[in-house]
Amino acid sequence: MTDYTTIDFSPLLTLFGDEVVTHSLVSDVRLPSGRTIALITLHNGRDHTRPNTLGPGTLAELGDTLDALKQRAAAGEIDAVAVTGKPYIFAAGADLSGVGALPSKDVARLIAQLGHHVLGKLSDLGVPSFSFVNGLALGGALEIALNSTYRTVDSSAAAIALPEVFLGLVPGWGGTTLLPNLIGIENALEVVISNPLKQNRTLKPQQAFELGIFDAIFSPTSFLEDSLSWADRVLAGDLKVDRRNAPGKIERLTKWPIAIKVARNMLESRIGTVPRAPYLALDLLDKAKSGSVQEGFAREDEALTELISGDQFVASMYAFDLVQKRAKRPVGAPDKGLARKVSKVGVIGAGLMASQFALLFVRRLQVPVLITDIDQARVDKGLSYIRDEIAKLEQKGRVDSDTANRLRALVHGTVDKSEYADCDFVIEAVFEETGVKQQVFSEIEKIIAPDAILATNTSSLSVEEIGSVLEHPERLVGFHFFNPVAVMPLIEVVKTPQASDEALATAFAVAKNLKKNAVLTADAPGFVVNRLLAKVMGEGARAVDEGTPIPTISKAFEPLGLPMGPFELIDLVGWKVAAHVQDTMVRHFPDRFFTSENLHRLAEVGQVVEKDKNGKVTGFTKQALKVLQTGSTPATEEQILRRVEDGFASEIKLMLEEGVVAEVEDIDLCLILGAGFPFIDGGASAYLDRSGASERAAGALFHNPPLRGAANR
Repeated sequence: MTDYTTIDFSPLLTLFGDEVVTHSLVSDVRLPSGRTIALITLHNGRDHTRPNTLGPGTLAELGDTLDALKQRAAAGEIDAVAVTGKPYIFAAGADLSGVGALPSKDVARLIAQLGHHVLGKLSDLGVPSFSFVNGLALGGALEIALNSTYRTVDSSAAAIALPEVFLGLVPGWGGTTLLPNLIGIENALEVVISNPLKQNRTLKPQQAFELGIFDAIFSPTSFLEDSLSWADRVLAGDLKVDRRNAPGKIERLTKWPIAIKVARNMLESRIGTVPRAPYLALDLLDKAKSGSVQEGFAREDEALTELISGDQFVASMYAFDLVQKRAKRPVGAPDKGLARKVSKVGVIGAGLMASQFALLFVRRLQVPVLITDIDQARVDKGLSYIRDEIAKLEQKGRVDSDTANRLRALVHGTVDKSEYADCDFVIEAVFEETGVKQQVFSEIEKIIAPDAILATNTSSLSVEEIGSVLEHPERLVGFHFFNPVAVMPLIEVVKTPQASDEALATAFAVAKNLKKNAVLTADAPGFVVNRLLAKVMGEGARAVDEGTPIPTISKAFEPLGLPMGPFELIDLVGWKVAAHVQDTMVRHFPDRFFTSENLHRLAEVGQVVEKDKNGKVTGFTKQALKVLQTGSTPATEEQILRRVEDGFASEIKLMLEEGVVAEVEDIDLCLILGAGFPFIDGGASAYLDRSGASERAAGALFHNPPLRGAANR
């Protein structure tokens, strides 16, 4: 077992010299029973827009405060210690701002050890400790509560979570040791692993209370008073805290290992075996079923050390920074003051995509939305879809009945295109063919106001060519969504040479109001995401043409850690669409992209591939095999992976040289938000740098210095 009292933590304080310290402010509270509780309020001196964080300076001060309170407890001056936060915020977890500069694994280990050293004091005060979680509590903040004897939570707290796995870490200050022994292994797996991998899902306070993380839940109107009164009754013995998942009630011999096995199978099928953090978290949760708490803390120290000093975490922090900061301040976006106010939206078309657009626009903007199509039957079908989806939102409690009725009333469908006259923003969702899009825009332009904005959702066609038939092409922008429309957070805003700043500013403002992240791209084939996904699909198709079995091809792609392999991707977008995309890219760049007649042949087959129970493609169907024409020189896994890596690196370099986006960070952001590329790859660039592909195929690293962990520098 580690003796944390003998460790010198001063190197951490030097590295985090710019830390905004969250202070431990102590006040004695006299309880109705006459007992005294020492109340620590965590406060960084800022308002709620700058949450409390737990850096080395913060932990050192908290540790000193707890040492002093332990002495007071021994002297009989206090009967308990409690920790709470500043208004609305308990704490937002560890301060990771200086982690990228860690010089070695030994210094990285100090972060884990300092957390255990300080938070462990909460269970060694000689008197009970309480955490009154009055607001946001993430990561290390929740671990403060877990290390306390008792816990209460404010029913209005913004979020409760252990999000570390999402960032490429593990809850390493007691989370993986204490939580499963508090709430049971199945619940702990949900909080520690499943939720972070579901787009970093958090718990609401009531959910956390029902799981057993907290002993009591109180309303915000008198949260602190109620928590203090509750603590007084606990201290007096008038209230017995009954934990249904108390250690003695948790079944360990069979349920625990079965739950771990199920979780491991789930991870392997969903994310492959490349990400380290989920599997280390799983191992820690597995071993938490036996042994001492101190042994568990020592295991957490080693796991956190490995991850903090590794490449995947550094890439994850780079990706997290892109999503949290760069995505909120789009590079190249015009002054938002130029944006036109949008008080009515028009959607050209009433098919599935158009209906999804209309639903999103009416729900987020809450303005009148018009849909049209070539006949009333299609319009009615689109309206029916929209109303059904609103009903589902109402049934799930996502909107109340008044809001649902208002949303339904805001959507209108007709075949009369003259009703576009008062629309401020009109987007098309018609067939992916230049002539069709030109025709509908030519017709609509004669109807709409001179300053109305037009948008095309094309995924691969030239926006400039589409707009060439317009009298005012400057009003047209690309506004490319990703499927599913309601879920995927990216919109590629495509700028043509003619596009006005007003049109672009309006597009960015609309995207923000839709709660999407917009990235500015040039009007280049495939823009960003589809251009690079065409590399994935093309190399998969090339390998098939060579005679390579699907399992070999899928295995070759695994080191990339992509959310799906080439055949799952093609099957998702549709074989006909995939063939069209590849043809488009080959037409523009015949020497760099690959298309195949096999794609066209397979597009005519009903069911093309066979899948296992997890949706992974295992092979072609008998019908597909009948039309396939393949060679007899199959590629190896290594050859396929090298082609994909080098193809990505060279294409990204060319995209930057062509000015498709401003910087490589924008390409990574698009891949993360639009295609689900993993944080551990930093989008793509961090992976390409550390795999050697950047230097092989692009002649230089995309990041200098490279995004590498302390263990690999």
